[in-house]
This record gives sequence, C-alpha cells and structure tokens, in this order.
Amino acid sequence: MPKTKWLLNTLVLICFMDLFIQLPVMGPLALSLGAGSFQIGLAVGMYSLTNMIGNMLAGIWIDRFGGKKILITGLLMTAGILLLYTVVRQPSELMAVRVLHGLSGGLLVPSVFTMVSRVTSARNQGRSMAQSGAAVGVAAILGPAFAGIMKASAGLDWLFVSASALLLLGGGLALFGKLRESGGASDDQDASSSHAKQVFIDTLRNPSAATAYYGAFALMFAMGALTYSLPLKAEALGLPDQAAGLMLSVFGVVAISLFVLPSNRWFDQASPLRLCAVGGGIVILSLFALSMTDLQVGMYGVMAVYGLGFALLFPSLNALLVSQVRPEHKGRAFGMFYAFFSLGVVAGSSGLSAFTGEYDFTLRIASGFLLVTCGGVGIWVTLKRRREQKAISPSAS
Repeated sequence: MPKTKWLLNTLVLICFMDLFIQLPVMGPLALSLGAGSFQIGLAVGMYSLTNMIGNMLAGIWIDRFGGKKILITGLLMTAGILLLYTVVRQPSELMAVRVLHGLSGGLLVPSVFTMVSRVTSARNQGRSMAQSGAAVGVAAILGPAFAGIMKASAGLDWLFVSASALLLLGGGLALFGKLRESGGASDDQDASSSHAKQVFIDTLRNPSAATAYYGAFALMFAMGALTYSLPLKAEALGLPDQAAGLMLSVFGVVAISLFVLPSNRWFDQASPLRLCAVGGGIVILSLFALSMTDLQVGMYGVMAVYGLGFALLFPSLNALLVSQVRPEHKGRAFGMFYAFFSLGVVAGSSGLSAFTGEYDFTLRIASGFLLVTCGGVGIWVTLKRRREQKAISPSAS
C-alpha cells in the first residue's frame, strides 16, 4: 500500500504540473500571436471553463469504468493536445486548442484523487489528502519555475514538448504501475443508474458535502483573486520582477511543510469542519491584510500566513467530502468538487478583473465576499444540524 500511495502522489504531481506549467506562458503566447487584451483573457480563462465540463464528465465515467482507465485516457489525450500548441499560428487556433486542453485536462484530477481516496482507509483520509496536497504544492512551485527556465533557454515549443513527454511518462506509470482500485460501481449498481443518481443527489443535500463544494469554490476564488492582484501590486510598487513568484512560493513552502511534517496528523484528529472554519478565516484575513500593506517584508509575511490557511483547507475539504460519499459515487463527487475549483478560479480572476482593475480593491472585494458567503454557509449548516437534532430527539425519547 505505501508503494501505491507513492505512485499515486507522483501521478498527482504530474497532473498538476500540466496546470502550473501553462499558467505563466499562456498570456505571452496569446500576445505573440497578435491577440488583443480580450482574447488574451479568454485564452487564459478558456481552459478553466472547459475544464469544468471535463471534471463533470470524468466523474460520471470514473464511477462507470474506474479511475485508472479515465486517468490513463486523460494523460495520453492531454499529452497529444499539448503538442498542438507548437503549431498554432493565430489566436483562433489557440482558442480551439485551449478548449480541447481544458476538456482532456478535466479528466485528470478527479481520476487521481478518486483513486487516492479508494486506496485509503476511512480513518486516514485527512492525512492521505494532506500528503497528496504536498504533491500539489510541489507542482505549484516547480511548474512555473520549469516553464520560465524552458521558455528562456529553449523556447515555448520545447516547453510544450517537454510537458507532453512528462504526461506520457505519467500515462506509462498509470498503465504499468500496480494500481488497484476498490469501491467502484459494480455491474448491478451501474444498471440501476437512476437509483444511483438519486442517492448521489441526496448526498449533495448533506450539509457537510455542500460545505465541501462551497469550500472548493471559495478556496480557488481566493486563489484566483490573489494570482490576479499580487503580480500587479508587486509591479506597481516597483518590486523586483521575481518578487510575485517568490511570494507565491512562500505560501507553497508553508503549505507543503504542514502537509508532510507530523502536523499532518491534525487532519485525522480534528474535525474537518472546524479545520475548514479556521483555515477559511485565515485566508479571508490574509487577503484583507495583503491589501493593507505596501511593505515587501509584510507581503512575504502575509503570504506565509495565507499558506497556513490553504494548508488547513485543502485536505480538510477533500476529507469532508469523502466522509459523506458512498464509494461507488466518489467519481461523481470529485468530478463536481474540482468543477467548483475551476469555477472559483474563473470567478476570482476573470470575474473580479472585469469588475475592477485596482489590485488592492480587488483583494478587499474578495475578502468581503468570502466573509459574507462563508458566514452564510456556516449559519445554514448550524441551523440545519439543529433541526436534524430536534427531529431525532423526540423519536429517541
């Protein structure tokens, strides 16, 4: 089992490298093809929009065919689509490739996280998701750095060729590695699809599962606002070119440290809902604090604190969802979960940038929006649980 988890976390790293390698180069690529400002924003956001569709399709197919088959299919398809970036010559061609890339890339993350959850015992879900979160953090640090180095030394074409080769390697590891799944849908379960859908819909009405979905949106809404505002603020303050990237790396290092150190036991010992509440509060305060400081050292400090909030949220949200979903529905659950991730990125970056171009105001809007909506979700969960307890109490007596 430990070897299986190492292999799966390696695949988590590879899947997220596909995302983080493209982030810093897509805007410059669109600009080099003669795209206008609207087309550049569309090129960046198109991946996330179509990724949501891919996530939801992946969820259905994972429960039907198994996560391993969908993961291998997604890795091989995405590896081929990455090569198409080397032949685009105009913005319309780039948009078409972005649509295909988003759809195929949407198969990857739900597949690999469904497999992680299915090879992990129920009492170790939090710690296991923290370890997988560390792989995500490593990808967040290595991906942009690798993209920058390859772009400067070999050019964008070789960057996409290298990324394609990395995903082909992942496909080989998934195909020939000893990966076994448990908890998928049987033939009988698949035959009664209407019953399965109803059970899954009932799961979505569970306060804990609904909180996990909202949390996925909120976490990436904050991340989208941050990745939009932080580079603009660093540039306006006259900080070095690499400052924004280093600040994001600080948040990543802090998050990874909590994921891999003995502190990862928190995620199995403490209530996921409580960890989500604490982590959400830290993220909200960090966004507001970042909008209030113009000192470079203060910005680094805020990003370190933000990393703590992110570290508490990511595995807790995953564990919270897994604890409420039956094994045969985990594919659909993770498919929708990461669709909310993609929606949060689009709303936090493209949505807020359309509303205002002022970086500090953007951070304050994001902080206020999350404060109000998180409070609303918290009140709803509390009231719903009290009603459930009152409904149980008379029957118990």
